[in-house]
Amino acid sequence: MSRLTPYPHDKATGSRKGLMDAVKQQFGGVINMFGTVAHSPAALESMLGSFAALGKGRLGAALGEQIAVAVANANGCEYCLSAHTVLGKKAGVSAETMEEARQGRSADPRSQAAIVFALKVVETRAHIETSDLESLRAAGFDDEEIVEIVAHVALNLFTNYVNVAFDVDVDFPSVKPRRAAA
Repeated sequence: MSRLTPYPHDKATGSRKGLMDAVKQQFGGVINMFGTVAHSPAALESMLGSFAALGKGRLGAALGEQIAVAVANANGCEYCLSAHTVLGKKAGVSAETMEEARQGRSADPRSQAAIVFALKVVETRAHIETSDLESLRAAGFDDEEIVEIVAHVALNLFTNYVNVAFDVDVDFPSVKPRRAAA
């Protein structure tokens, strides 16, 4: 049971109502994560804006979803792992590729480099080395894409922390976190 009850959409007014209406239009309802964040219209606006902006980024939905499941698994966030597994499939990523990403791997060298970097950012709290950036550049990423990877990590940390801290009830078929393979 969630530690913070999602804000009731039928009680929302003003900017909160507009933001929650936007979520409902996109998802067919105000899913629990967004309803929970709706306690703060500023936080909800920030979250929705980040999703929208990164959705137009150069990394693309497929790689963004692979990063999301890797980060969610590393943070033990069942909600985000479950949601992004579904969203990854909608973005055209195979179930096998999503499972590899969850374990911090990819058969594609470029995606592998991004996932490894994203996980290092999480594990070291962004205390990376110059060699980490060099590895990304060697895999074909430019500075714009590297900054986008960090932005994806930051957004996923926010959503992971919301869902873990408040034990948000999962709205998607459950995918349980597990320890990534070494």
